[in-house]
Amino acid sequence: MTDVVDSDELLRRIRRARDCAEREERSWRARSDELRSTDPDGARDAAVRTVAYEAVTRVLDEVLRPGSR
Repeated sequence: MTDVVDSDELLRRIRRARDCAEREERSWRARSDELRSTDPDGARDAAVRTVAYEAVTRVLDEVLRPGSR
């Protein structure tokens, strides 16, 4: 990455990434709930992905708002 960006652009990118991670977390949580009764392995995989996106969201929250959680 050779682009030089200012702090405002960096914050915009971090916010977009955080919003994306939050959407993915919700999507995978819903998928896990849907698959729970019909596909336990798929539900488990979706639950793992949910936790991963939740972790990303928390880290980016801490970058954007230190001490908020």
